[in-house]
Parts: sequence; structure tokens; C-alpha cells
Amino acid sequence: MLLYSLLHLTGYDLPLEELKNFRQLHSKTPGHPEIGYTPGVETTTGPLGQGLANAVGLAIAERTLAAQFNQPDHEIVDHFTYVFMGDGCLMEGISHEVCSLAGTLGLGKLIGFYDHNGISIDGETEGWFTDDTAKRFEAYHWHVIHEIDGHDPQAVKEAILEAQSVKDKPSLIICRTVIGFGSPNKSR
Repeated sequence: MLLYSLLHLTGYDLPLEELKNFRQLHSKTPGHPEIGYTPGVETTTGPLGQGLANAVGLAIAERTLAAQFNQPDHEIVDHFTYVFMGDGCLMEGISHEVCSLAGTLGLGKLIGFYDHNGISIDGETEGWFTDDTAKRFEAYHWHVIHEIDGHDPQAVKEAILEAQSVKDKPSLIICRTVIGFGSPNKSR
């Protein structure tokens, strides 16, 4: 839903009515983003962790293209790749593999936001998702920014600036959040 909200707010042809139809049949806002279906969606995702794998691939492509085309006084390719991941994504095996690869390759322009709300599709994760995610990512050679308030725009901005300053490894920003934050009937 965050992706669709951002696309709407940044001017893509995604009216508010489509946001209200999130995950409904024939809506432009399916449960998993689909390229060629929703304006602004750059890659299709589905299985948990696939978006993370796509982001690592995009960061590798950015580095490869920059090495091939950039000149000392003219950088044609110079951008960051951002990825959002949740508790469920980080439980999947694919996340272990691609995060290890990203750290090994030192993908300094890859910045991940971990939406750490303690919830997955199966419910609360306490008791069965017990790994120390920060230590796992540090072991993968990532720069880890520990538990910021994911609802505080200034804290998020400062974390992004810190992550962008690290050039030799990917960064993980751990955002402590509350699912349904701001909704009087949905917040947990």
C-alpha cells in the first residue's frame, strides 16, 4: 500500500479511488505490484523476498552501468536503489542469499528499509522469528542503522542521509513501526 500511496502522491495516474480498491479484483492496486499494470511500478513481485532480490539486481546494474558509462567530469548513472522489506520478507531464504551477495559485493548505493512491526501474514512474529536481524545484516557486511522511529519523518530523513554517506557497503535502516499507525481502528 505504501508504494501505491507514494505513486499517487508523486503524480502517477493512480487516482485515490484505486487506492480505496486496494487488493480488489480488477483494481490497479493488486496485493503484489505488477509491471505494466500499475503506472510507476518497475518490477513485479510476489513471493516474499523477491522485491529484495530485484533491488539487489538493480543495484548491481547501477554499478555496472556507472563503471561503463560514467566519465570523471560527467556522471550519467548515479542513483541509489531503495527497497522496503518486512518481517515476512526477512524470514525467507532468498533474503539471506541476496543480502549476503549485496554485502559481499559492497553495494554502497543499496539502501533497505526494514519495516519492523512484528507482524507477518501469519500474525505476530514474537516467538517464532527470533533471529537478531541487525546482527545478521552486520554479518553480511551491511551498515546497520538501529531502530529508528519509522513514523518520524525527521528520523527517517537523517537515517537516509547517513546511509547515503556510506559508500562501501549497503545500508539497512531498521524502522520500528506500528501496523495501522494513525488509524483509530486498525493500529496495533
